[in-house]
Amino acid sequence: MNELDARGYSCPEPVLMTKKALQKGTPLKVLVDSMTPVQNITRFASNAGYQVSHRAVGDDFELTITK
Repeated sequence: MNELDARGYSCPEPVLMTKKALQKGTPLKVLVDSMTPVQNITRFASNAGYQVSHRAVGDDFELTITK
């Protein structure tokens, strides 16, 4: 599984990083540090035809994106 650590970046950077990482394929695990990128990445990936799930990991969030 590919991993992307987008913690510490403000939007839209996590979405752009996710878009680039998805070019390498799925599944992709993305780590972010607030709910805003969770919502934005979920919206982007869903609109692009991917399935997205997320869960809290301590103070951060982990999204799993699959085709």
